[in-house]
Amino acid sequence: QVRLVESGGGLVQAGGSLRLSCVTSGLTFSNYPMAWFRQAPGEERKFVAYIGWSGYSTHYTDSVSGRFTISRDNAKNTMYLQKNSLQPEETAVYYCAAHDADRSDSVTAEKLYDYWGQGTQVTVSS
Repeated sequence: QVRLVESGGGLVQAGGSLRLSCVTSGLTFSNYPMAWFRQAPGEERKFVAYIGWSGYSTHYTDSVSGRFTISRDNAKNTMYLQKNSLQPEETAVYYCAAHDADRSDSVTAEKLYDYWGQGTQVTVSS
């Protein structure tokens, strides 16, 4: 059974930082490109960042580029999202996701991803 479990969310003041983790099990982690999405209250879930299976390829939505860093440790079956200079509008539930490398679609598209975590809440106070 494949499981993705996010952690590291919480309450932070505007301008602060958090590091999210996504621990996986039940899949060969190093074979799966991964991503982070977020869903703010009353909004659709949106793409945040992507990382290829080796960790060398990354892609960010424009609003977080330069402030967020996605990374992975294939030896630990874990992906991370370091978030700096957080803003109140980034309050959301953050989800990690994985897709089979044989599948092809835009990395920002939810439909590409086969597996999802349950999400972790991040609240940024002003």
